[in-house]
Amino acid sequence: MKLNAYDDLKHSKYRLSLMLFLFLNIAVSLFCLLPCLNVQIPVFTLPAVLVAGFSTTLLLLCLIVPGLRFSVLTPVALLLGLLWAWHIDQKYHLISAFESSYLIISLLSVFFISAIALSDYLTAFCLHITPPVLTVLLLDNGQHLMTILFTITLPLIGFSLLHLMRRRFDHFTRQLIGQLYEEKQSFSALSMLDPLTGLYNRRGLQNRLETILENHAGSHFILLLDIDHFKAYNDNYGHAMGDQALKRVSAAIRDAVRSRDVVTRYGGEEFLVLLTNVNASIALKLAERIRQSVLELEIPHRSNTAVSTHVTVSTGIAPMAAHDFDRAVANADRALYVAKNQGRNTILAWETLPARRQAISEPY
Repeated sequence: MKLNAYDDLKHSKYRLSLMLFLFLNIAVSLFCLLPCLNVQIPVFTLPAVLVAGFSTTLLLLCLIVPGLRFSVLTPVALLLGLLWAWHIDQKYHLISAFESSYLIISLLSVFFISAIALSDYLTAFCLHITPPVLTVLLLDNGQHLMTILFTITLPLIGFSLLHLMRRRFDHFTRQLIGQLYEEKQSFSALSMLDPLTGLYNRRGLQNRLETILENHAGSHFILLLDIDHFKAYNDNYGHAMGDQALKRVSAAIRDAVRSRDVVTRYGGEEFLVLLTNVNASIALKLAERIRQSVLELEIPHRSNTAVSTHVTVSTGIAPMAAHDFDRAVANADRALYVAKNQGRNTILAWETLPARRQAISEPY
């Protein structure tokens, strides 16, 4: 998960909290508008109707346009808090003769809405409860001061501590996601490299190839190289020395080409070089530079004496026409087969093959 995905998750939670807040305001306001048992107590108040109407409209907007991004919870909480304060004041003057506990019940109703829907949003919570709390304190005139203060203080302290803990948790989560994403990027980069030679592996080649084909016009060439008689080298010198030879040959190939060319360990002792934006003449010159650089390493190879007393490479070259990478590799492979059968330590271009014949079936 990236940070933007985490932010999307937080926005989704924010949107659901807003919808729950609106739904609870609708429910409580409709309850306040229901006829009560005592017909002497008036039911209708304009602020309760406004709470129901405004909350319903905004809730429908959230449902109709689910992808709508807005941050209105704080001002909406303040507005509805003011409407509830207005409702409490109006209703109190109408029913105070019938119900002495009305103020406490009204305050608890507002806290009920805030506690359920706004527990993660301390600012909105405080803005929603402040107007009704001030109204109740003024209307009560000190008669139930301790009860009201206890009703206010206990949830406020609890939600403040909860908000602090959740902010720390959110900060930790964001840091953790960022660190995990960085590590993922590092592992992804490592997974595209051959661990022995440090060259690109096939996955890394595919990744670079896609970028090159998208951003680089011009002609590209494929070089397919194979270390001559490498199985015999491993049998004679051992696999540890074979690994050392692979490392040195890899470095020689990488140093012989340009920085924009892509050098890949394509198989055990087989390498592929993608030459970008070159013509046939330059491709041949680079291939020759590689061949000479490997020979100049002077890695002894007693099983290669028919060619040289040192490690050598054979090379097949093919152009990549119409961005057809697979066809170019197949053509370079055919040229490499012929180069192997013509004596090794040599370079052969696919275009020079007689009638571009199929590869000789003899294995190398």
